[in-house]
Amino acid sequence: MTITIINRRKWLIGGAAVLLTATPSFALFGIGDIVFDPTSYASLVSQLTTLQTQYTMLKNNITHFSFKQQWQTTLHALENVNVANMFGETAGMSIALNSNSPSASSTAWKAATVTMNGSAPTYLASQSLGSSRTSQLALIETSDAVSPDCLTAVGQYRSERSTNAASNGSLLSSQFDVSDSTNSEVQQLNLLNAAEAQKMAEMQSQGTLQACLASQMTLANMERRNAQAEDLNTAVFVQQQRSTNDTSAANESNTWATYLP
Repeated sequence: MTITIINRRKWLIGGAAVLLTATPSFALFGIGDIVFDPTSYASLVSQLTTLQTQYTMLKNNITHFSFKQQWQTTLHALENVNVANMFGETAGMSIALNSNSPSASSTAWKAATVTMNGSAPTYLASQSLGSSRTSQLALIETSDAVSPDCLTAVGQYRSERSTNAASNGSLLSSQFDVSDSTNSEVQQLNLLNAAEAQKMAEMQSQGTLQACLASQMTLANMERRNAQAEDLNTAVFVQQQRSTNDTSAANESNTWATYLP
């Protein structure tokens, strides 16, 4: 009986020693040719986890939205301008404001502005540069160059806005389409590129209008500046005349022909 117990203890101690010195690979269920390797198992689990993550990402990339219409807005079209033309005073103005026509803009501007007297060149030739009259002429000439160009810019913007309406509508329709044909990752990227291209074209068109506004502001500043300078020059001239010409009652026999009120 004692010998049997001692033998069992030897077997238990020997088995424990084998387990403690075993490599990661060992047989299952006593079958020597079936080996379990914990390191390989952990690597396989990691690979499966990576594949599952990639699959989930790809699945999300091809999944489309079903309720895109909640983001849809309306693109308002610009209406054509119809300028009244009772006696021909605005001839070409409606065409200039609604289409890309530089000739119509030039015609409309000439018809709508005051015509200079035919003798003006002779009179202005005797005026020195920097005088009030040559400054007025500069303002008129600059305005005659800038304003028709602005009319053309406005008409061009209106015309292109109407022309681009079909392209804008097509892109908008594709963006809010919920079918699989327009919701793949590549298709969505194409739509983003198209939207950026349209935005760039719109920015360039508005840049032309902004340049026109800057030109008009320059003309307005020139006019205000000339008016202020003219007022100051008048004040200085009056002061000079009052200092030179005695305006007392004792000198009533003299005529002050250069007086400015």
